[in-house]
Amino acid sequence: MSQGPGRWRSAGRTQRGQARLRNEDAFLDCPQHGCWAVADGMGGHRHGNVASRWVVSSLASVSARGNLDQRIDAVRKSLQSVNQRLRSCRAGPDTSADAIMGSTVVALLLESGRAACLWAGDSRCYLWRGQRLYQLSRDHSLLQGLMNEGQVSATQARAYPGARALTRAIGARSPLHLEVLELSTRPGDVFLLCSDGLYQALSHADLVRALRLGAPQQAVERLFAEALRGAARDDLTAVVVQP
Repeated sequence: MSQGPGRWRSAGRTQRGQARLRNEDAFLDCPQHGCWAVADGMGGHRHGNVASRWVVSSLASVSARGNLDQRIDAVRKSLQSVNQRLRSCRAGPDTSADAIMGSTVVALLLESGRAACLWAGDSRCYLWRGQRLYQLSRDHSLLQGLMNEGQVSATQARAYPGARALTRAIGARSPLHLEVLELSTRPGDVFLLCSDGLYQALSHADLVRALRLGAPQQAVERLFAEALRGAARDDLTAVVVQP
């Protein structure tokens, strides 16, 4: 478990999925800078493990100085730079989806009494507050887009061909469009950042049982214990933060 200077406690873990040759997830646990992130290399694409690590390394180098607005701007610039770097790594004339070198990202920034969640793709940020679980981020995927349009049910959207295809990711398009959500923090809040491999392996009730434990290390251990009861075919990554 990591702890910031008298303020934030956090813990993180990642594990290769049973159907994976390598772990394409990466995470950042940096309470001393009030910054945490999860990145998931785009499955089926080239060097997803490299892409996710570039994303995390870039965020780790962002300065902790400045107010929250300035830090959000610094993260935007950092990830725009990674986006251009990943796009420049395409080899040859291949423009197919599998030629993309990319990654999802979800990041959390904290300062006293304030939080910001930034994301692109389908890695998620959850908030446990007042005995309720909230999903703060909304997936950038064809599935979520169909649901947003309100013309199909969640069940119908999941059956749609290619429904899990991403509509945003680091390295996919230029310029990069990050979504940002800002909120005030409250005593007792617990944040969860995770890759799709983790939340797809767990039910809403599983997430609740883990996050209501409060202590980040215990929550992470509970999340992985529950996820590993199943097939755990995809990579699993979680970061739990207690302001």
